[in-house]
Amino acid sequence: MPKILIIEDDKFSREMMARKVVAAGFEVSQAADGEQGMELIKKEKPDLILLDLVLPKLSGKDILSAIKQNKELNSIPVVVLSNLDQMEDKDEMLKSGVVDYIVKAHFTPTEIVERIKKFLK
Repeated sequence: MPKILIIEDDKFSREMMARKVVAAGFEVSQAADGEQGMELIKKEKPDLILLDLVLPKLSGKDILSAIKQNKELNSIPVVVLSNLDQMEDKDEMLKSGVVDYIVKAHFTPTEIVERIKKFLK
C-alpha cells in the first residue's frame, strides 16, 4: 500500500485530507511542521509527499531543497499544496522539481486524491 506523507500545519486541512487519502486506500503519515515533516521523510521514505509551503520551524521550500539534494530522497514525488496563488510561486516550485502545484482553495480533497493516484500509477 503506497504511503503518503502530508506536511500541513493547519490541523483541520491535514486531517480532512488524511481521511480522504486513507479512504482511497493509501497509508498516511502526518506532520504539523517542517522539522517533523523532514524527520518523517528521512525515516519513512514515503511514496509521495503533499507539502504545504508556509510551515512553522522549516518552510516547504527548505524541505524541497533538502529532498532534492539527497540521493535517497530526490526521486520521491512532491505535490505542493498552498494558498499562494501567484504565478511566480507556481513557476518556481515547478522548476525546482515538484510534480504538481495545487492551490488549496481551488481543489477539493477528492480532487487531490485523484491527482495523487495519477502520480502513483
